[in-house]
Amino acid sequence: MAELDRRDLARVFNEVADLYDRVRPKYPDELFADLVAITGMDERSSVLEVGCGTGQATRSLAALGCSVTAVEPGVEMAALARRHTAASGNVEVETSTFEQWDDRGRRFDVLAAATSWHWVDPSIGWRRAHDVLCPGGWMALLGNVVVRRPGEPEVYAETADLHERFSPGNPGWGHPPLEDDVRTDEGWGPVEDPGGLFGLPVVRWYPTVQWFNGDGFADLLRSMSPYRRLARDVREPLLDAVAERIRTRLGDRASRRYLSVLRIGRRAEEAQG
Repeated sequence: MAELDRRDLARVFNEVADLYDRVRPKYPDELFADLVAITGMDERSSVLEVGCGTGQATRSLAALGCSVTAVEPGVEMAALARRHTAASGNVEVETSTFEQWDDRGRRFDVLAAATSWHWVDPSIGWRRAHDVLCPGGWMALLGNVVVRRPGEPEVYAETADLHERFSPGNPGWGHPPLEDDVRTDEGWGPVEDPGGLFGLPVVRWYPTVQWFNGDGFADLLRSMSPYRRLARDVREPLLDAVAERIRTRLGDRASRRYLSVLRIGRRAEEAQG
């Protein structure tokens, strides 16, 4: 991820914080049950969440009874996360990037990042994650991978011509991989631990699905960084056309399939480098 992209993160999502909170997929309860089972987390545990966004995963972490410190660079996103977790009493949301965050000497039992670790500079993030964890602590990366199933109508395939018409040659568009192909992805995924700072992770997959009408699917795309970066006079006509295509060709009902993923590994006590 280019440095410009990381610096731009707060603005990209801050512009649509409420929309992001409404349309983005949550994480299944089974994922958090496995997180507890693997780590042994309980109400005495301390969790650092990196890039908490509007607090979607934060709410589930708080419900486990542990203390949660959440770090989020977007001012509006962080404000929503505070509102969503205010009643919990065990969550503190701090506005900062992880790279610049002042840990004030605090150390944590678990570091969790939910669809956010790819925004962290890997040359800083992995070492910092290792350093802010207690001995024996755990790194947990949560995510949602868009997938498709054979023979099922899929929005990207149905709208490829529209994407090419309104934003030709844009490498950000892609055809989701098949669900069975994604399940073979082991290790830390596309943001690998660069220096043996953590042990080989346990990887668990959880199939989930969202259903939208045309306007709803367009709103989902409005919350995503490839579309946020388009000029408004390109993005809005494209998404209006996508919504109309879903209405006319897919009966105004479109699925967005995911494999939610948990990648969790223990802090290495003899880290390399």
